[in-house]
Amino acid sequence: MAKRDYYEVLEIPKNASSDDIKRAYRKLAVKYHPDRNPDNPEAEAKFKEATEAYEILFDAQKRQAYDQYGFDAVNNMGGAGFDPNAFKDFGDIFGDMFSSFFGGSGSSRRGSSNTQGRDLRYDLTINLKDVATGIKQKILITTQVSCGGCAGSGAKSGSSRKTCTTCHGTGQVNRSAGFFTIPSSCSTCGGSGQIIEHPCDKCSGKGVIPKQEEILITIPAGIEDGQRLRVAGKGNAVQGSTQSGDLYVFVRVRPHDIFERHGANLWCVLPISPIQLMTGDEIIISTIDDVRVKLKIEAGTQNDTDLRLREKGLPIMNSGRRGDMYVKLKVVMPKHISGKAKDLLKELAKELKIDKNPSPMKLKDLS
Repeated sequence: MAKRDYYEVLEIPKNASSDDIKRAYRKLAVKYHPDRNPDNPEAEAKFKEATEAYEILFDAQKRQAYDQYGFDAVNNMGGAGFDPNAFKDFGDIFGDMFSSFFGGSGSSRRGSSNTQGRDLRYDLTINLKDVATGIKQKILITTQVSCGGCAGSGAKSGSSRKTCTTCHGTGQVNRSAGFFTIPSSCSTCGGSGQIIEHPCDKCSGKGVIPKQEEILITIPAGIEDGQRLRVAGKGNAVQGSTQSGDLYVFVRVRPHDIFERHGANLWCVLPISPIQLMTGDEIIISTIDDVRVKLKIEAGTQNDTDLRLREKGLPIMNSGRRGDMYVKLKVVMPKHISGKAKDLLKELAKELKIDKNPSPMKLKDLS
């Protein structure tokens, strides 16, 4: 398989600075690192390819030779061997990555343990009316709690953990990748540095057991769709953890049949007769929380007019204020008209002197 141009591998231009090269390599190394892509030969190959490109381009002398003579120059160097000077900033490049992968800046994990559990997610769907009033909702969750039989250690009572013979308690093993050796999490002990010879009968060595629990969630009025609520300490415990993670409740709001939400404002459409628009009227309409309010329609109001009811929308969370409610008036023609009604309407048309030969309107006047 033909080798790719080093600049192409790192996705940088030929005039890239040293900092550009470092940033580009770090991005690819984090993405394709073997610990993030276990048993993935393609990712490992890309990691090695990026490492080789970095080792050549970051070294000013090797880069100059490569720019002049291409891969022939690299071959004449005896291959892309490891150069300590080229990697003087190795710690800067991978410090954060090691911290992310191994729980520390590439240092030994001997004696380390998880003190914090894992967070748990719960999706809760509510109605738009619940947003207007706020509610208290019971939810049933299944969490992982610390095993009482082994106090969360995973080891059977009377026994203890042993030092892992593969990593000798460090939690890491050295893995060859590219032109240098990188420590990776030990697969034998899972990076803990210890193994359990006699697992707890109750939890089978996991240190945690499942537990169902009913929790009362307080959903504040005005909550937004997609907003999350945090319940501290109601997440999962993990083996050896001293405290559980948190529970995050993600709230979804069902679409309403009548009202459409825009932030704290609500919109609805009200069917109205042409007579009511012409003569004016005062009608009663219900808000989202079933409060009956008066809506005044002035004589001569046009179709598609939006009327505003101040502070009749949704609460604005934690503010004590509310949005507005907008009512769009939509003319609905009666489907059946009695003979008497027709006669009255004809008389009304004469009284209003309705033009029987109207001229077409300009399209722009319709907006």
